[in-house]
Amino acid sequence: LMRSRRRTCLICKCIFKKVLLTVLAMPHFDIVTNVMILNSVSILSAVLQVAAECCANVQKRDKMVPLSSIIFSLLGYILFIVSYLINEDKPLKLIKPIGLAIFGTICVSLNWWENYSTLFKNHFLEKISEDIARTRNVVCILSSVVKILITALVVGVSVPPAEWLSLKSIPTTVSTTVFGLVAVQIASSAMCRWFAVVACKMHALRRCFVVPMYIASVAVLIVFLIPLVTFYVHPTSSISFCENRTVQHSSPQWLEPSVASLLTEVTGTLCTRLIVVERNIKGLAMLGSYALCWWLGLILGTVYIWFLKIQRIERTQDLFSKQMYEGAFLEQSMLLSTRFEIKKQCSTVHVYFSVIYLCATMWHETYAEMMKIIISMFRLDKYRPKINKPKDATFEFHIYFDDAFKDVNKGKARHANEYAEILVEVIREVYTYVFLYNSQNRKEDVIISTPYGGRLEYTLPKGNTMMVHLKDKQLIRHKKRWSQIMYLYYILGWKLNRKGKLYVVQILNQHAVRVIPVKFLQKEKENTYILALDGDTDFQPSAVLLLIDRLKLYPEVGAACGRIHPTGTGPMVWYQKFEYAVGHWLQKTAEHVFGCVLCSPGCFSLFRGAALMDDNVMKRYTTRATEASQYVQYDQGEDRWLCTLLLQQGWRVEYNAASDAYTNAPQDFKEFYNQRRRWGPSTMANTIDLLGSGRLTSKRNNSISKPYILYQVISMGASILGPATICLMIAGSFTFIMNMDPNLALLLATVPPTIYLILCFKLKSDTQIQIAAVMSILYAFLMTGTILSIIGDMVKQQTFMTPAGLFLISMTLMYLITAALHPQEFSLIVYGLLYFLCIPSGYLMLVIYSIVNMNNVTWGTRETGGKAKTAAVRAIKKQVMQATCCRCPCGSSTEDGPSNTFSCHINVHVLFLYIFLYIIYLYAFTVYFYISSLGWIEELQTKSDDFSLHTAALSEVGCLFTDLMVFKTCGALLLTFLTCEQIFQDEVEFWKELQKQYLEPLNENPEQQEKIAKDLKDLRNKVTFGFFICNAIWLVATMFLQAIGNSISLSIPKIYPNGTLAEGESFSVDPISLMFLLSFALLLFMQFFAMLYHRIYTLIHFVAYVDTESKAVQKQSSQKVFLQVLIV
Repeated sequence: LMRSRRRTCLICKCIFKKVLLTVLAMPHFDIVTNVMILNSVSILSAVLQVAAECCANVQKRDKMVPLSSIIFSLLGYILFIVSYLINEDKPLKLIKPIGLAIFGTICVSLNWWENYSTLFKNHFLEKISEDIARTRNVVCILSSVVKILITALVVGVSVPPAEWLSLKSIPTTVSTTVFGLVAVQIASSAMCRWFAVVACKMHALRRCFVVPMYIASVAVLIVFLIPLVTFYVHPTSSISFCENRTVQHSSPQWLEPSVASLLTEVTGTLCTRLIVVERNIKGLAMLGSYALCWWLGLILGTVYIWFLKIQRIERTQDLFSKQMYEGAFLEQSMLLSTRFEIKKQCSTVHVYFSVIYLCATMWHETYAEMMKIIISMFRLDKYRPKINKPKDATFEFHIYFDDAFKDVNKGKARHANEYAEILVEVIREVYTYVFLYNSQNRKEDVIISTPYGGRLEYTLPKGNTMMVHLKDKQLIRHKKRWSQIMYLYYILGWKLNRKGKLYVVQILNQHAVRVIPVKFLQKEKENTYILALDGDTDFQPSAVLLLIDRLKLYPEVGAACGRIHPTGTGPMVWYQKFEYAVGHWLQKTAEHVFGCVLCSPGCFSLFRGAALMDDNVMKRYTTRATEASQYVQYDQGEDRWLCTLLLQQGWRVEYNAASDAYTNAPQDFKEFYNQRRRWGPSTMANTIDLLGSGRLTSKRNNSISKPYILYQVISMGASILGPATICLMIAGSFTFIMNMDPNLALLLATVPPTIYLILCFKLKSDTQIQIAAVMSILYAFLMTGTILSIIGDMVKQQTFMTPAGLFLISMTLMYLITAALHPQEFSLIVYGLLYFLCIPSGYLMLVIYSIVNMNNVTWGTRETGGKAKTAAVRAIKKQVMQATCCRCPCGSSTEDGPSNTFSCHINVHVLFLYIFLYIIYLYAFTVYFYISSLGWIEELQTKSDDFSLHTAALSEVGCLFTDLMVFKTCGALLLTFLTCEQIFQDEVEFWKELQKQYLEPLNENPEQQEKIAKDLKDLRNKVTFGFFICNAIWLVATMFLQAIGNSISLSIPKIYPNGTLAEGESFSVDPISLMFLLSFALLLFMQFFAMLYHRIYTLIHFVAYVDTESKAVQKQSSQKVFLQVLIV
């Protein structure tokens, strides 16, 4: 309570001094003096700088700059006093205003004491600073209210009562001028503050922040001194200006009277000083002298900003000590509140570098898909080399290959399967290409037998490590979620705890004391990141670094995702390209702006280690599904469930639109439906889980407010009622095209989906998809009719001001503007027509298929078997051999992506090279039959003959860490080292314990499987009934409203395009349709404005990234990409 009183008193004193300066002192001086005297508020800031630097024992030359600022400010005060005393007829009457002005500016300069309070070891100041920082928002609100009250009190006391009566007789032009000035001041100050912050975040600190703030007052001075220049050129004109300052005489006719009066009065204040009259050179010289002294004092007092080092996108609260700007002296408050730091001669603080683990999960990826992810890893290795690495982050690559082994010799042995062999071939191909154009020596790589299968360890060309973990499903649990659990516990459990087994020996008074580094471990968790990848993801290094920025900037962010681009060819991919674009342009940005993103896709997402290790996140993520709903929520959408756990624990998930990643999209209709069959129910299950705990989540998570929960409820309701909405749209096209009765048209529109719903319960999944494909084509024709019906209705009504017409036109314009704001993706707008035609397939047929088949919990994609699998492997091996024998693909891919070109170099020896490599091909084909009888280690060694993979038992590799880190703290020497005894034996024990506790292969109990299958069908039946009964109620309600007719319909007047009303004509809209239309339009417009906001800050982040990358990296990235996609 005592600290609160002291803090309140301190704030009130600072506000009172500001009011003294602006209300009581400044009205007595001319405009130039008032503008320049504000520069003197830097005097006490300079004093505090000197005091702080004395406490820090910095060099004397560093103290000279703030000392010079103090001298110039004091000299300005002296010249200011002398100037007014020698140029006024009655100098005694200005003694009080001059004293108030000097006293006020000195006291106002105390306003930025927080900028220096942390530099003094004072308990009282530290406590006040902590309290203000903790209650920053409340303090800002209260200080604003107190400022208004104190200003009103001072004005009320200082103005005589008789003068208040004159307010009634103020001319209209004067009141308009005053209110206009207030509006201009508020708007311009707010815009200036925002642009100043943006300039700092863009790393344009010097040219776009410091320099404009310095020259602001000088620019104002030049504008107001124009009459002086006019006088010395034409003396009679200037005297006329001072003696006859009238609106008619001095203002052009095109100026508003209020504006002309303002300019005349403001500039005319110079005449009250008699500076212009009779060529008062001395008065002008004195004015210029003290103005220059104060300006130099401000520059020298804030020159430290010129050398300030900030992060890529610094938080505003880290940039400025005060969150509120001062409207009366804007540029001074912005400069003086910029953080002041003292350079330390010898840093005693341990620097925690970020460690990013790239973890990709693989299963049945093709050669081309594997090539994408491997090239991306090699590209990042070159961009961020471990040797001579930049001082920001280190990278480590991990690939977790699911089900990498197969039975041979009737189960007597286990060999690596075809897909694992393909991965080794891909790594060898990329590795060989890199060393073909690089002369450095290749390091030896290792192949290790592990408790879960095997591990390949590669040292990439620039020193980073890549590990390929080959999982044997007979030894460890398979499927993607368990692979994620495997690397989460390996990286955040074993690897991180290896750093925790430190013994810090503190040499103090010749006694060694062991200290448990708890803070060290906490910092390591916060600076450890995991980038989750799919086996076919293609990305650029900049995409990873932009995601890292989001997590470094905000400690409450637990995960961040980027813009996912589907790749491939064909109508299904074109549909998905526009679907992904709209989802990211509008939905993801709206979630990011209004609350936080609900799902960070597993194909390209960055997670914070501390967030994953939080309570009820990683531990609960290991939960084995035992109930039907858990199978849908846990295993069908593992990435969304992990994000749900993070959100419920209070972490924020963000979206970065500048971070681009490319992943293969289903090109087949069946594969697309099977993929969405997993996504649809799992998305609904996780959203319902999050909304069900909405009250508790909103208390824990600051990013999830109750209005945001309401927004998600409305979005969820719109998704549930999607099938009914499609039926209403199709019924509308029937009504217009065939002149059908609305109720009959609605009944006819609901018959095909109802029949398809019944068939889905009776037929096999493949047959359901075939029927859906046929119906999708028929619905595409109906959607064409729907578009023509809306256009025809507008033509028939001779106006586009119909409910449907306005909706169609506004949506078209909104999508066009949105695409225009994404210039690199603008071409995707051409797929919008295809997307519109496929709306019934995506929001009606697919929804029915997903809900009815939610009891099918198989993966549905990349599943091959029998002849199809053999044919696929044969084709892949052919591609591998082609890529091996040709340094360029035999065909070219037209798919857009970050790297899709490869330069072929033809020389005179190409024919002989081809013959030679063909012989190698025949030899490799012969060797393939030979190695089938070898074990998996010998097999992969044969596949990797260019690497010289060395076999090593896990306990024979040696110590993982051998470096000795030495640093100093508080004058004592600390030696930090890691225990190396039997380190890999510890890893063996770790894997065995992890397998025993979480990752044992599942014993398939027929009775349990039968029970789960029955429970899944029961869940399917309940969800199907509830889902479609809601749609049926909506349709029935609409049918009854149409049957009742005009008695309850809303009448909307008909308006022609020229704005005239049509007499006696109107449109009838039933209330439910209008409400749904308005709700849907409101959601879209909210998403549109959120997109505009998000685009601005995405641009800020991107410009900051480009501006802060080192010149060497920029030069490197501007050169030709060293790795190209080697895909036939």
